[in-house]
Amino acid sequence: MQSFIENYKAGHRHPINRLTHYIGIPAIVVSLVAIFFNFKLGLALFVIGWALQFIGHFVEGNRPAFFKNPIYLLVGPLWLMKRLRALAMNNRKFTDR
Repeated sequence: MQSFIENYKAGHRHPINRLTHYIGIPAIVVSLVAIFFNFKLGLALFVIGWALQFIGHFVEGNRPAFFKNPIYLLVGPLWLMKRLRALAMNNRKFTDR
């Protein structure tokens, strides 16, 4: 799995692409549950989440990783969780000093 994450990371170096994924991935994940309770909200989150990701890849100048292998549809959320955990741990170390 680590090789998938490293490959995914290589396609997400531009700060704008990362930012669009920080917003887009959670929007898509939440939409998968929200669609059962509020169809319009769930659909809106789904469309906005994907639009953000495609905008990020346009800025980065590459295609989404899942075009090569659908496993990357699962790798994206894992990558985001690792990034957020690393950011939280670095912030925690900084504030503990």
